[in-house]
Amino acid sequence: MDPAMKSWKIQTPARAGSRYICFLTSIVMLALSFCPSPVFARIERFPTSFKIQRLSADGVTIYTRVGGNGPAVVMLHGFADTGDMWAPLASALYKSHTIIVPDLRGMGLSSQPKGGYDKKTQAADIAMVMDRLNVDKADLVTHDIGNMVGYALAAQYPDRITKWVIIDAPLPGIGPWEEILKSPLLWHFNFRGPDVDRLVKGRERIYLDRFYNELSADPKSIDEATRQHYARLYARPGNMHYAFEQFAAFNQDAKDNKIFAAKKLAMPILALGAEKSFGDQQAAIMREVGANVEGGIISGSGHWIMEEQPAQTVSKIRAFLDGK
Repeated sequence: MDPAMKSWKIQTPARAGSRYICFLTSIVMLALSFCPSPVFARIERFPTSFKIQRLSADGVTIYTRVGGNGPAVVMLHGFADTGDMWAPLASALYKSHTIIVPDLRGMGLSSQPKGGYDKKTQAADIAMVMDRLNVDKADLVTHDIGNMVGYALAAQYPDRITKWVIIDAPLPGIGPWEEILKSPLLWHFNFRGPDVDRLVKGRERIYLDRFYNELSADPKSIDEATRQHYARLYARPGNMHYAFEQFAAFNQDAKDNKIFAAKKLAMPILALGAEKSFGDQQAAIMREVGANVEGGIISGSGHWIMEEQPAQTVSKIRAFLDGK
């Protein structure tokens, strides 16, 4: 008899069963390592009571997280993030506020219309979300490109935004915009052309890492789970292409913003700049378009405030919204 076969025959049933369980466990663990997961261990989840609503109008469907009770707060994300970035803030506020967290059109899990990436149009997307949820007025919290959509929203629907927290990104056409465009750190504002999609396809993680590393105070603060999470979302077919469309619309956004700026916003605004990014310049920009602007700094942080300094950021936002 073959020695290998003999060794199997003399095993006790308990030992054979143990080997079989170990074998199955190994197979399962190997399979899990290859399964795409939308959320990794260190990505904070929204509270379990939150629901997903897919809200549609005029050819776009906006993936929206909704939960909590009380006065509404709309939270808008930017590039290299999705609405997932706001989970820590949502967890802090949902017991006393209704939280509304959409993914912008063409990003995250929202649909991908071929056009409409100017921020004026996207503001209408957010107004539609509020309408579908029967929310007349809301506080607003925005970051990065979310700032630009937020400005178009507040300018076009000023009676619907009660307070606004704007965090660490400029507004096209406002204040020192032309000088900001010259910063070598913002080269991606003009990264366009016929080859951009295929240059980045399959290299989404490499592309996003560039921004996490260069625009943070400490790249280690953006952990591996976070990087994998967003790389997988931006690798979804079309997502990176339509992220580029957000930047391609900046020239039109600048024209629209100059028209909006003819009338200053009246609602209270907290302009938070990251210490290692826009800093005090954030408030200076907002004073160009707002009549009631308070400045603030997220200390020890680069651009990625919710990943780098979540507790400090949540504390400052909460204090402002709650009037403390």
